[in-house]
Amino acid sequence: MLQNKTFTSLLFCSILFFISCKKEVKTIPEISKQDVVNTAFKYAEGFTITHNENFKILNIKNPWPKAEKEYKYALVPKNIASKITLNKEEFDGIITIPIEKIVVTSTTHIPALELLNAEETLIGFPGTDYVSSEKTRARIDHQEIRELGKNEGINTEVLLQLQPDVVIGFGIDGNNKTFETIKKSGIPVIYNGDWVEKTPLAKAEWIKFFGVLYNKGKEADAIFNQIEKDYLEAKKIASKVKKQPTVLSGAMHKDVWYLPNGTSPEAQILKDANVNYLWSETSGTGSLALSFEAVFDKAKDADLWLSPSYYNSLNALEKANQHYTKFDAFTNKNIYSFANTTGKTGGVLYYELGTARPDLVLKDVIKICHPKLLQNYTPYFFKALK
Repeated sequence: MLQNKTFTSLLFCSILFFISCKKEVKTIPEISKQDVVNTAFKYAEGFTITHNENFKILNIKNPWPKAEKEYKYALVPKNIASKITLNKEEFDGIITIPIEKIVVTSTTHIPALELLNAEETLIGFPGTDYVSSEKTRARIDHQEIRELGKNEGINTEVLLQLQPDVVIGFGIDGNNKTFETIKKSGIPVIYNGDWVEKTPLAKAEWIKFFGVLYNKGKEADAIFNQIEKDYLEAKKIASKVKKQPTVLSGAMHKDVWYLPNGTSPEAQILKDANVNYLWSETSGTGSLALSFEAVFDKAKDADLWLSPSYYNSLNALEKANQHYTKFDAFTNKNIYSFANTTGKTGGVLYYELGTARPDLVLKDVIKICHPKLLQNYTPYFFKALK
């Protein structure tokens, strides 16, 4: 997602497409209640999948915060696409599946493609330097994935040359002129809203969104079930610890200290790791925005400091603000960040893989906060600042 989306991971799109039928046309009968089978999700709330005899319906319910519209897409199997017709007025887009060529716009989308063994279908990406995965980086290096410029200003000329089956986008309000241009050209665009979900496992469950596009629903279910199992097992192990270390997070941006509110997915991971996050009782949407004084008064003696913004060393923190050195966590060198775990071109791996693999993020936090647990585990994203 996205380095183009750092702390918040932003993602979304709407879709338009039609099927040209030159063969005998058979109109799909009206869907009856007996025809419909709804896919039940354990955690994700932002999309639904409905199955009937001839095609599937993908509903995107919440592609960005406070979205006023739901988006409805018909997913028609390629082998019957020429034999049926649908009322285009009923859908925001009609797409043939499985997808063979795709453009995604956030690094957070790439792990799903790789987990589903569909990375070979990726043909374009905006900001390829942000991609960390060795497998996808190799395809970029071999010029199998085209650079599409910046996410907020995709090179539509190159994209139209590529002619992908679909573009997966993200955004904060749905106002994206580039996506509108792409849709008008006949290439469908779907907004992915995983970043709006309220829990880590809900975000991870969006692999099923990609699963339906590739006709790999069973594979997506199996992958998610394993991630969920590993996450819940780690949570259970941490729940037995009696002592909770106190935890501070975030850092200053200009005159404001931003840190996760207590109902955020980030705070949920801290809760599941059985630590005392000092702002766990707060609620709301977005990050907390506090003064330095308010944070210092509450967290001066905190045992640990996690995710201090983009700072990658103790020296960088000190140079940015001398007051950081007054925290016990700084004095004791108990500050941990994912900023130093990068791909060969500098992309931060956490921003790519963290959404898809909350089990690894949780294990990292547990290992850092409860060193005696997970004896054979080495943190995947987080490292101590030096």
